[in-house]
Amino acid sequence: MTDFSESDFPEIRQGVRALCADFPGAYWRALDRDRAYPKAFVEALTQAGYLAALIPEEYGGSGLPLSAAAAILEEVHASGGNGGACHAQMYTMGTILRHGSEAQKKEWLPEIAAGRLRLQAFGVSEPSSGTDTLSLTTTARREGGHYIANGQKVWTSRAEYSDLMLLLARTTAKEEVKHKGEGLSVFVVDLREATRGENPPVTIRPIRTMINHATTEVFIDNLRVPAENLIGEEGRGFRHVLDGMNAERILIAAECLGDARWFVDTARVYACERRVFGRAIGQNQGIQFPIARAYAQAQAAALMVRQAATLFEAGQPCGAEANMAKMLASEASWAAAEACLQTHGGYGFAEEYDVERKYREARLYQVAPISTNLILAHIAEHVLGMPRSY
Repeated sequence: MTDFSESDFPEIRQGVRALCADFPGAYWRALDRDRAYPKAFVEALTQAGYLAALIPEEYGGSGLPLSAAAAILEEVHASGGNGGACHAQMYTMGTILRHGSEAQKKEWLPEIAAGRLRLQAFGVSEPSSGTDTLSLTTTARREGGHYIANGQKVWTSRAEYSDLMLLLARTTAKEEVKHKGEGLSVFVVDLREATRGENPPVTIRPIRTMINHATTEVFIDNLRVPAENLIGEEGRGFRHVLDGMNAERILIAAECLGDARWFVDTARVYACERRVFGRAIGQNQGIQFPIARAYAQAQAAALMVRQAATLFEAGQPCGAEANMAKMLASEASWAAAEACLQTHGGYGFAEEYDVERKYREARLYQVAPISTNLILAHIAEHVLGMPRSY
């Protein structure tokens, strides 16, 4: 079976598949049961250089384009694994690479590339504002050579396993800015220091969810952040993190393509092998058609993912394309998940087949990192010119 997206970066894809072969379904099932972090897998990706794909060569990385990072994550998911434990290190690079100072890049990027530092956490969402980022209430007040940050973040995945975190906070009150996108700033927070001591300024609490995604809520109480940890310009942080958000959408879309490939292939193999009433169930159109349709959806979504990545790499506006790529790819993976589970029948609910685990994981991307409804609202307003709905 040939997939459109597999034509890009064949050597990288082959290398990732070989690495993932050392982490079969049994590895992921054990982690899922214990809600454990895939430390060995992340270390293997790091040592192989895959998590430093987007870091320029002068800082110890590979200097590859976003589409190469997308290929890496797609193959992780197509191999039955999950990139959620480490994908943030790739998409947070957009903010630092495009808006960080030379001194900041020299300080952090070589350490991240070598695996001595982990940049896995992105503190944006809050309990009261959700995806209404411009209404966030976490503040950072300048005092001499530091900013004093206070607030709360939620759905901050991997914070427990990250050394550094990007933090988006309000540095100018919302009512004092001329334009709604102003007044927010982005900082790099050293979680190693911030979580140390008897009463640390940062407290991280895990949130148990239906999937093993290591997500947390983060409480910030008078955290002192060095002024030199400000990324870009004060008050323009929202625009700075948009680069990371567009990269996030594209990379998540690639993961969804990988999931769709896994579901389609798993369903296809089972449908050809499983015999009921003296014949392979794959002979029945009721089994064939949903699998074939999901495959077609994934192939079409791959075209949009490629277009979005191409625009991002060219430095052109790609918000609409990145959002559409994420929406279409997540819908394709969910259609493939439904077809795969239905094809397996009762066995699809059995842990040993990995279908139920991947099924739960695939459902996340209908609501994260942004819900399908908000993507549709974005397209309606910013692409089609319809009245603003939110």
